[in-house]
Amino acid sequence: MHGNRSAIPGVPKVRLAICAALLATATVLAGCERGSSRDPVESATGPSGCPAVQARAQAAVRQAEQTDVPWDGPTGGPRAVPGRTLVYVAQTMTNPGVAGAAQGVREAARVIGWSVRVIDGGGTPAGIQAAMSEAVALRPSGIVIGGFDPSSTSGQVARADEEGIPLVGWHALAAPGPSRRPELFTNVTTRVQDVAGVSARWIISDSNGRAGVVLITDASIPFARNKSELIRKELATCRGVKLLAYENIPIPDAGSRTPREISSLLARFGSRWTHSVAINDLYFADAAPAFRAAGEKGSGPPFNIGAGDGDPSAFQRVNSRQYQAATVPEPLSLQGWQIVDEFNRALSGRPASGYVAPVHIATADNSGGATTWDPSGYREAYRKIWGR
Repeated sequence: MHGNRSAIPGVPKVRLAICAALLATATVLAGCERGSSRDPVESATGPSGCPAVQARAQAAVRQAEQTDVPWDGPTGGPRAVPGRTLVYVAQTMTNPGVAGAAQGVREAARVIGWSVRVIDGGGTPAGIQAAMSEAVALRPSGIVIGGFDPSSTSGQVARADEEGIPLVGWHALAAPGPSRRPELFTNVTTRVQDVAGVSARWIISDSNGRAGVVLITDASIPFARNKSELIRKELATCRGVKLLAYENIPIPDAGSRTPREISSLLARFGSRWTHSVAINDLYFADAAPAFRAAGEKGSGPPFNIGAGDGDPSAFQRVNSRQYQAATVPEPLSLQGWQIVDEFNRALSGRPASGYVAPVHIATADNSGGATTWDPSGYREAYRKIWGR
């Protein structure tokens, strides 16, 4: 946090984007310009901040910033089923989150005594479908849906179900836990409402309830659109927080679009822009050159938080205070171990564990220079469960 900074002066009333306000309806989305930038109408009133909301936000942020949280996951379960094989189908191994979870699966598999094969879908629909077809043809003990929507490979998912091959997702669906349609034994992810909520509360807390905010999303992805809408709603609970702009930048266009949009926003809002939040850290990697070219200090303002993944490059920006102040990272290695444990439960005829990792906020003050969020206790707990 930057709690020692003085409060930001109140900003004038601004307008919420019509397209952004209606993102939840697909019919209206079809009418919005791809990757459009919109000025919002009024998102809050009055210059006096939000003392009660701010106090709750500060408490939530303090909790999320803790690094010594004891293990709150499963402590019991089936012993290790011997000699199994998993296939991890990756949306693309160039995605740090997908790759980090895969590494966690590999590490846990070595401990439990299983083998793992990773098949890279290359980030294209055709590549992912081909990877899933190859995975099913191998007839492994289980298949990981690594970071893509299983409905995009519905034929392969159906064949896996016919073959009795359990599927476990990582960020495959919006919500954690088992799924019937599509058929997943479970989906391993944090809760989107928790990630969105704590990201917005960090801004409310960090700004002492007075901020001018730019929100960046990819409205073409339902999961991302939902996350950004949840962030917007939480920001609106503080009357001193103004939503200056709701930017729709498709992730595939982020490299080319983000620098231009950042330059335009700086020219438009100047010092009124105090904070930013994006649905993924990658936007701030692309934004950094534009901030630098405009002479903005790496330590802000604007103070930027990424509401997603927490890849090593995001940690590097946070730790060096270079155009990103915080990230809400996924515990990728822990989630890899959880995936292996969920397969062990499936292969033992037991239900899914139901575990969901709590959200965490990483800053330069609490990361200890780390480049990942790797909480303690889970390796020992899973070893004990598996008898390893």
